[in-house]
Amino acid sequence: MVTANATSQAASTGAAVSISHLHHAFSLGKQTVPVLENISLQLRPGESVALLGPSGCGKSTLLRLLAGLEPQQAGQIQIDEAAMGGPGPERILVFQDPTLYPWLTVRQNVLLGPQAQGKKGLEPKADALISRMGLQAFSEAWPRQLSGGMAQRAALARALLNEPRLLLLDEPLGKLDSLTRISMQRELIALWQQQGYTSLLVTHDIEEALLLCDRVLIMSPRPGRIIAEFAL
Repeated sequence: MVTANATSQAASTGAAVSISHLHHAFSLGKQTVPVLENISLQLRPGESVALLGPSGCGKSTLLRLLAGLEPQQAGQIQIDEAAMGGPGPERILVFQDPTLYPWLTVRQNVLLGPQAQGKKGLEPKADALISRMGLQAFSEAWPRQLSGGMAQRAALARALLNEPRLLLLDEPLGKLDSLTRISMQRELIALWQQQGYTSLLVTHDIEEALLLCDRVLIMSPRPGRIIAEFAL
């Protein structure tokens, strides 16, 4: 669990998130399959919240909606009291599987987002993040030369270099071995304290949720509803 002092630091730059009566369904042939049902929740600026629930209950769909990667069907999502539109650089989603561009090196992948926004001079910060992820020896490696866990750490470094105000994490440490996972959990806590982003973490690891988050939300089987909340 993060400390109260860390929460006060994080509250300075993170986004405030409000979700009201969110419903979502997928069309499968002639069938409509409900995925999320009446989701309402609030994330305070700088807060870190874990989302737990059985596989297929809509956790990843909720993250994709918050990232603007799925169209909203019913309900409302607000970021800092304004209706959320499509994707934006202030909201970054780290997927379960790494999404590195195979024609770019690790360093080029990490720098891609800020460079696409016209930002310059971030190479030293990118190198520092790559080092913190334990990838300094692989900065010029191609994604095909990385293990799954290494590629996931590179994807996490890329997300953090953007300094998002809302970081959406879909089991980002699930592919790591136990020792590397512990190290990355510590780095996530330290980076959260430094950058102050709001975060929503999907995980199946209860211990990880307790370590990284201020609150834990429990979802029901599909269609997913929030059925319990625990403050830590």
